[in-house]
Amino acid sequence: MDDVADTELSDEAAFWQSILRGKQVSGETDAKPLKIVDAFCGSGGLGLGVALAAEAVGRKVDFTAIVDTDATAVHIHRHNLGARKHLATSVASLVDFHVVDTGEAAHFGYDPEIVHSDLRRVGTVDMFIAGPPCQGHSNLNNHTRRQDPRNDLYVTAVALGVALGAEVVLLENVPTVQNSHSDVVATAAGLLRSCGYGVSMAVLKADELGAAQRRQRHFLLAVKGRVLEPDYLLQSGKRLAAPAMPLSWAIGDLVDREGESLLDSAPNLTPVNIARIDYLFDNDLHDLPDDQRPDCHKNGTTYTAVYGRLHWNRPAQTITTGFGTPGQGRYVHSLQRRVITPREAARIQGFPDWFDFAPNDLPLKRKNLAKWIGDAVHPILGYTAALTALAALEEASRVGARSAA
Repeated sequence: MDDVADTELSDEAAFWQSILRGKQVSGETDAKPLKIVDAFCGSGGLGLGVALAAEAVGRKVDFTAIVDTDATAVHIHRHNLGARKHLATSVASLVDFHVVDTGEAAHFGYDPEIVHSDLRRVGTVDMFIAGPPCQGHSNLNNHTRRQDPRNDLYVTAVALGVALGAEVVLLENVPTVQNSHSDVVATAAGLLRSCGYGVSMAVLKADELGAAQRRQRHFLLAVKGRVLEPDYLLQSGKRLAAPAMPLSWAIGDLVDREGESLLDSAPNLTPVNIARIDYLFDNDLHDLPDDQRPDCHKNGTTYTAVYGRLHWNRPAQTITTGFGTPGQGRYVHSLQRRVITPREAARIQGFPDWFDFAPNDLPLKRKNLAKWIGDAVHPILGYTAALTALAALEEASRVGARSAA
C-alpha cells in the first residue's frame, strides 16, 4: 500500500492513516475467496473491517448476500464492497426457527431453515456477520429499558447464521446488550454451543486499537468445531492493541477541504448555536458554561459534552447520527467555528476516502449521511474481531486435518 501518512508515525498508525486517506491494499492471491453474508449490514462499516482483515491474511472477500431494511444503506454497501445478492428486507422474514429454553440451556427445537428463495441459493458460507439493531440496548433509551422487541433479532441472527451453515458467526452490538431483559446474549451463546460452535465474547474499544475515537462494541465470536476459551477474543484484542490517536491524526489534512458538496460542507446552524460556538472560541473553551446553555441546562447537566468543542490532541467522543448538531454532543470543530462535516465524521468513524457515500444514482440527503455514518461500526473493531475469527478458523482447519490423518 502506498504510504501517504504523516512522518514519524508508528507503522500501525501510518497504516491506518494511509487507509483513511484513501489508499487500498494491493496484492494478488490464489486463495479461495471468503464467502460472507452480512445481515443488518447498514452502510458497511463492519463489512469493511472484515474485508480489511481478509486482505491482511491474503484472502479476497465475496459478499454473497447483504441484508438490511434500509434499502439505501444496502445500496451504499453494495456500491463499495460488491455484494452479489442484496436484500432490502427484514432478517426475520428469511429464516424459520424455534427456540427451546433460554440462556446456556437454549437449543433449537428443529434445525433453522432458510425460507427466502434467493438466500437459499447462496449455499453454505464461510462467515456470517451481523449487527442487530441496538436501540433496545442503548443507555440513551430510557423508556424501553432493554425490553425492546428488536432485541429478539439478536437471536434471529444466530438462527440465520446456523441455517446458512456458517463456519464463523460474528455478532456485534453495544456493550449493554449483555444486560438485556431477555438475556439474549446468553441465549445466543447457548444456541450456538448446542450446534457445535465454540464461543468467545469481549468488549472491544476502538481507541485501544489505534483509532481516534472512543467507541466500544460487544462482539460474540462463534467458530464451528472449535473449542474457544472464553477470553479468546479479548486476548486477541490485547495483542492488536495500539495507542489511541488524536483527532488531528484522523482529519488534520481536511482542515481546508470544506466545499460545496454535502460530504464536505458543515450544516447551517441557528444564530443561537453560532453564538455558542463563538463563545467557545472567544474564550478558548471546549465545554460550554451552564449560563450559555439552553434554559433546561442552566442549572447543570450530566451531558457536559453537549455543545462542546472537540479536542485536537485527543480522540473524539463516540460519533452518533447527531454529529451535525452541536446540541447532540461534542461536535464543534477544534480549529474552525463550525461543526464537523460528514466526511470528517466518516474519517473519525474509520471510513476511508475511497468509500463512496454519494454514488451518482442515489439521491443524497444530509439526514441519510448522518444515519449511514453515525450508525456504523468502526472498521478497526470489525478488523480486530475478524482477524481473530480467521485465526480461529485456520486453527480449526488444522485440527481437522490432523484428526483426519
